[in-house]
Amino acid sequence: MKKFELSVLDLAPVKQNKTIHDTFNDSLELARFAEQLNYKRFWLAEHHNMASIASSATSVLIGYIANGTKEIRVGSGGIMLPNHSSLVIAEQFGTLESLFPGRIDLGVGRAPGTDGLTAKALGRNPMIINEQFPRQIQELQRYFSVENADSLVRAIPGEGCDIPIYVLGSSTDSAWLAAEMGLPYAFAGHFAPDMMVHAFQIYRENYKPSEKFPEPYIIACVNGIAAETDDEAKKLATTLYQAFLNIIRNDRKPYSPPVNDIDDVWNPMEKAHVMRMLHYSFIGDEETIKNQLLNFQEAFQVDELMITAHIYEQEARLKSYEIFKNAVDGMFG
Repeated sequence: MKKFELSVLDLAPVKQNKTIHDTFNDSLELARFAEQLNYKRFWLAEHHNMASIASSATSVLIGYIANGTKEIRVGSGGIMLPNHSSLVIAEQFGTLESLFPGRIDLGVGRAPGTDGLTAKALGRNPMIINEQFPRQIQELQRYFSVENADSLVRAIPGEGCDIPIYVLGSSTDSAWLAAEMGLPYAFAGHFAPDMMVHAFQIYRENYKPSEKFPEPYIIACVNGIAAETDDEAKKLATTLYQAFLNIIRNDRKPYSPPVNDIDDVWNPMEKAHVMRMLHYSFIGDEETIKNQLLNFQEAFQVDELMITAHIYEQEARLKSYEIFKNAVDGMFG
């Protein structure tokens, strides 16, 4: 079985009765804790118009996290590229890389990270997204290249910066694109599990080696909630279930604390929908988590597993990431 790296995806969750300032402090504390545990990277995801997620100004937040840590890689999981000018993103990440050399990742996706009305407010043109997104990745590569010094339009900072680009996806379209461009691929298994098996197969079978990435590289993002006992983890997971239930109901309120009986909150149809979306969720004590991870890795042979934890109490969230690290260390000795 292939050994894999362990990383963090943080959505900067806003919790009931907490401020956004509290959210950012919690994110920094988590990043520092993950660094102590030797997690590989800490990514933040761009979302908009959601009272439960505060990572809309993703580049700014990456700078805050990188400045408060020392060694862990920090990046975007991802920047929703069609929301932005390629030049602006090149300049932003060039600035970050110049401030924190060798620690910045640029994960990019094509989804809006929000609803249709907000996507329109962001200036997206849905008619050209599928052709615009690959072109924007190529533009980023050009802006980061030393050769672009002769161009009339240059990214300063950005030019000559060695910033790895990762293609994010939740469908097979992104798998084809990442394979064609010879770039690492990160799949959003934490909310879109249906296409993951097929996407990984497409990516591996069609990968075209590139100079920076001669071999395919797969990151799978999954939900992870660990605690001292299975029962405790299952109760903590009710915050995760409520968060996805709110998505189904189009209710974007801050995250809710755990409840004793989640069946009092949802109906059977809502439960089925939520559980399908959360198919790749690891919930339990250390031994349960280890067994779940073993089964997952035997099936998928990923290079990296990125854990996102919808846990209400900060101390429980930190403890969950510690248990995951101990479980993985126990797998490989």
